[in-house]
Amino acid sequence: MRPSLMRSTSQLLRRRSYSSASGQPERKVAILGAAGGIGQPLSLLMKLNPLVSSLSLYDIAGTPGVAADVSHINSPALVKGFMGDEQLGEALEGSDVVIIPAGVPRKPGMTRDDLFNINAGIVKNLSTAIAKYCPNALVNMISNPVNSTVPIAAEVFKKAGTYDEKKLFGVTTLDVVRAKTFYAGKANLPVTDVNVPVVGGHAGITILPLFSQATPATNALSDEDIKALTKRTQDGGTEVVEAKAGKGSATLSMAYAGAVFADACLKGLNGVPDIVECSFVQSTVTELPFFASKVRLGKNGVEEVLGLGELSDFEKEGLEKLKSELKSSIEKGIKFANDN
Repeated sequence: MRPSLMRSTSQLLRRRSYSSASGQPERKVAILGAAGGIGQPLSLLMKLNPLVSSLSLYDIAGTPGVAADVSHINSPALVKGFMGDEQLGEALEGSDVVIIPAGVPRKPGMTRDDLFNINAGIVKNLSTAIAKYCPNALVNMISNPVNSTVPIAAEVFKKAGTYDEKKLFGVTTLDVVRAKTFYAGKANLPVTDVNVPVVGGHAGITILPLFSQATPATNALSDEDIKALTKRTQDGGTEVVEAKAGKGSATLSMAYAGAVFADACLKGLNGVPDIVECSFVQSTVTELPFFASKVRLGKNGVEEVLGLGELSDFEKEGLEKLKSELKSSIEKGIKFANDN
């Protein structure tokens, strides 16, 4: 990449979601699953993040090549690659943020729940290692189904005596990214000015975009438009799986969303004020033990879980509809963690 092009790419990323690293503390970020479809572009984006001083890339295979490739980029983060169970501890040690995109992707006809049996075991093993080697790290869970994998990680950490509900996040940022993009396109607004909170969970009808709270507000959208935008946001992953004709899932947009959320976590750790993102966390916003809503990030991870605000009738209906499915997914994760 030419220097001018790299500068413009870094500036674009920084303008959208990243900040300057001047005077910031050194931060180590570990990516578990770094050689995969999400992991590779995520590794690239985190290498470009000026808040990252050390980037640790881990996978069961293929990581040395990814690490070598990414390490040639002339940005400050020092990159190391780790492979196999015997190197997992070294990969994790001293991490401030651990991002987990590990696992198998969705294929046509698969729901996120179909991924459960494979990915649940992977997440349990990785969480066990995190509890041992970097128990104070902020953990960003991307591995699907997030509605179940976050409760699995929580149970593993509880058993290890390291659980801190402020430091475990389900990354639902892709739902927000999609909602912003679709809303801006339909309302003919500049997408960089748009914000849309998305609450609930991270699968199908559990994804509830709050278009009534979107900014800037618009009168250009009908009730039918809002319903269609909600459905498209909920089915965004399927849209990509089908468009790739069985040859992949949402890897590039997910990597971007993962990088945005990790950057927000790093800013919070570094004391930047008023960092608010949506995330699936332990919550008392509803009667469910975990729920996605706006979260204020800070030096300890979650500083405050924010409420849902004023909902439209359509959103209130959606909220009630999603609860039973989300409850079932959470309970499935807890049961797996305790039975296996």
